[in-house]
Amino acid sequence: MASEEEKQEVLKRLTDAVARLREGMSPSLVPEVGTNLAYAVPGARSPGDVAAVEGRIVRLKGRVHPVGEVAFGASDHMARVVLTAMRFDPLIRAAGNVRFSEEAIGQLQDLLLEVCEFDRRTEPPGVSTMDWGVAHCCRESVPDVISDRGAVGKEPMIRILGEDPETVAKRIIQLGQRLARD
Repeated sequence: MASEEEKQEVLKRLTDAVARLREGMSPSLVPEVGTNLAYAVPGARSPGDVAAVEGRIVRLKGRVHPVGEVAFGASDHMARVVLTAMRFDPLIRAAGNVRFSEEAIGQLQDLLLEVCEFDRRTEPPGVSTMDWGVAHCCRESVPDVISDRGAVGKEPMIRILGEDPETVAKRIIQLGQRLARD
């Protein structure tokens, strides 16, 4: 169980990282379902132990705009990504999602980040996509990036992982800058 001090530190660091995204993230990286940035307390076990942005981060008038405040339990989807990664490496406590493109994957590889992709079409029945997909990519080690090309009714997505939200935000901002140069 995380202490109140640990929870406050998670909220502060996540709030700071979201502010960095608001200022520096390319709006073109925000997927239709929105972006989120999540950060877990040490030893997190449930979605309630993972903080994220309430209502996600969206494009609004050509800018990146967090809809709500950071809070624990704000994103079950991103919490599953972080919690599953933490089962394989407890130091990987943060993740953010961005729009999928081949160009983005290429740029992330050029940044020397390890990229793993899973195929939603091979997902076994009765499991959570994020639990299965992330675990599928983490069998040998936790990659820096986990992507999928979507499925019927599911948007293709890139998830960037890291030890903390500052690292993830920095990678997202770098990605946008590199894509803008192309």
